[in-house]
Amino acid sequence: MEKTKAVSWSVLSNIAIIKIANPPLNVLSAEVIELLSLTADEIESNSKIKTVVITGAGERAFVAGGDIKGFPDWMGKGIELAKEKSLWLQEPLNKLERLPQPTIAAINGFALGGGCELALSCDIRIAEEHIEIGLPEIKLGLFPGAGGTQRLSRLVGKSKAKEMIFTGEPLSAQEAWRIGLINRIAQKGKSLEMALDLAESINAHSLPALTFAKRSIDKGYEQKLENALMTEAEYFGHVFQTKDVKEGVGAFIQKRDPKFTDQ
Repeated sequence: MEKTKAVSWSVLSNIAIIKIANPPLNVLSAEVIELLSLTADEIESNSKIKTVVITGAGERAFVAGGDIKGFPDWMGKGIELAKEKSLWLQEPLNKLERLPQPTIAAINGFALGGGCELALSCDIRIAEEHIEIGLPEIKLGLFPGAGGTQRLSRLVGKSKAKEMIFTGEPLSAQEAWRIGLINRIAQKGKSLEMALDLAESINAHSLPALTFAKRSIDKGYEQKLENALMTEAEYFGHVFQTKDVKEGVGAFIQKRDPKFTDQ
């Protein structure tokens, strides 16, 4: 019997659905890390994909964390080795974050440690009402190294990020929603369905417009306001060269629905 791939993806109505299946808790093993990186490359090169949804297989976990059993091999062997491992963990998440398409995390269970960091690399997060999400690494005598200290603080603010990282305590879906860590709460078993519905509504729009908007937000967020406004103006200039802007504006003037071709 053929073994199920730890990371697989399929396409449904121009939506790429990435599924992590590394039972029992979908931890970020070396295999998952490498396959996630390859998957991001494959999706980026596929011009037919307009949105991306990522979720975990089963009902217990989105991704419950990193592969802690491998951590002893990184200990006491010099700063450079651990630094390289951090960059290795960050790479697939960076690739997912930089995808031109909007990305949605459908958090169907535990999202702890590396699982939380994976969710943070997505544009939008939908979590089921029973989940727990957080960064418990401090309880092991370490701290998040796959982007958690940076992405969490940018999303929820430095003080709240410090509280979460310093205590290591997970948040409920309601608390995560309250602080802006997740966008929407779904009923148990319904996160993927809600994510696909949201992806379908996003798919109704022009992919170039979505991509330029995403780049404007992400690039501008790291800049001073004066420079960020120039970044917005630059991408605004690009979007006005597309066929879809002609179609969208024309359809509005003619009082009809636009038919975007993603060009």
